[in-house]
Amino acid sequence: MKNQLIKLETPLTVEKIENLRAGDMVYLSGTIYSARDIAHKRMVAAISRSEKLPFDLEDNTIFYAGPSPTPPGKKSGGIGPTTSARMDSLTEPLLEKGLRAMIGKGNRSQQLKELLHKYKAVYFVALGGVAAYLSTKVESIKPVAYEDLGPEAVHELKVRDFPLFVACDIHGGDIFKEPFNC
Repeated sequence: MKNQLIKLETPLTVEKIENLRAGDMVYLSGTIYSARDIAHKRMVAAISRSEKLPFDLEDNTIFYAGPSPTPPGKKSGGIGPTTSARMDSLTEPLLEKGLRAMIGKGNRSQQLKELLHKYKAVYFVALGGVAAYLSTKVESIKPVAYEDLGPEAVHELKVRDFPLFVACDIHGGDIFKEPFNC
């Protein structure tokens, strides 16, 4: 089957992602949240203490990124994906709270791929090395939690036609293991 180019709007429900297949290209629009390692650790700790999270994870998308400062006259500084595998051990509690999609770069563990199937979530990859280009797809950005972390704070991003590839789908498809057609 030939992979597709699909336009998606957040929030990402199971119905919106169930037909995605590894290798599909997606233009994502809507609200996503950036969060890296330390923010993930804080969210997982909050969940373990039954505390309210700074944003609702249900059907939301987390982009593993730490945006650069926004230059004058721009909507966003450079924003590119960070290595996703660092978040693997911190992801299940977020999936249990309804996280539907993650964006990053690189392969994920077998355990994480099994969790994607179990919780009906998807992993997208963004191209690395093109942070300046990706910033042109950001319509607005603002910190929403853990501002003491600077660029690693959780940011709310409004994106338009943010280019991604489906790396791991909810059916076990994985572009890192299987050939795909673009």
